[in-house]
Amino acid sequence: MRLLLVEDHHELAEWVAKALHGAGHMVDVLSRGDHADHALLTQPYDLVILDLSLPGMDGLEVLRRMRARAASAKIPVLVLTARGATGDRVRGLNLGADDYLPKPFDLAELEARIKALLRRSGNLAPLVRVGRLEFDTDSRLASVDGRSLALTPRELAVLEALLFRLGRPIARESLFEKVFGFDEEARVEAIEIYVCRLRKKLEGSGATVSTLRGLGYSLGEAPVDH
Repeated sequence: MRLLLVEDHHELAEWVAKALHGAGHMVDVLSRGDHADHALLTQPYDLVILDLSLPGMDGLEVLRRMRARAASAKIPVLVLTARGATGDRVRGLNLGADDYLPKPFDLAELEARIKALLRRSGNLAPLVRVGRLEFDTDSRLASVDGRSLALTPRELAVLEALLFRLGRPIARESLFEKVFGFDEEARVEAIEIYVCRLRKKLEGSGATVSTLRGLGYSLGEAPVDH
C-alpha cells in the first residue's frame, strides 16, 4: 500500500517511515501542510497519516481540503498529533478523520490501526482467498496451501493493489503509482517486472494475474485445464 506520512518532527517521521517500509508499505514523507495538500492533488494514496501542527498549512486545513475534493474524499486519514485538547480531536473527526492516535504512541498500535483502516476502506475480509492463494489482511502474509509465499516489498505491494480491486482491472499507471514513491526514479514500464515476478510465484496456486489490453491488470482464479 502507498501511504503519505505528514509529520514535521524529523526523527519521529524517520522512525515511523522506517517501520512502515519494513512492513512492506511504500511511504512518502512530507513535513509541511501545503506540500501535503499539493501531493494529495497529484498523487494517489491508500492512507494518510496526518499531524495537526504543521508549518505551511495546519493539518486540519489539509484534512478539510482533502474531504472537499472527490479524488481524496474517501482516503482513510489517521490523525497523529501531540494535541491533547478534546476540541482538536472533535474537530478532526468532524472534518472527516477516520481515527485518532495521540503522541507518544506504540508502533504496534499504529500498525494495527493502519491495517484496520486499510481493510475497512477496501471492504476486505480478514482472510481473502483466490484459488488456493490466501492473503491475511492483518498480518499481510500470503500463503498457498498453508505454505508462506516469499514476496519482496514491491511484489507484496502489487499483490495488495490487485486484491483491493479483486475482479476489476487496475491500470498499469495506477499500479505503478501504488508501488513507487514520488521521489523514486523509475519508468512506468518497471511495473511489468514486478507483475512478471508475482505471476511466477503464483504459478500452481490457482490464482493468476491477467493482462487486459487497454485496461491494465487483474487478479483472478486461473482457468482450469480440462
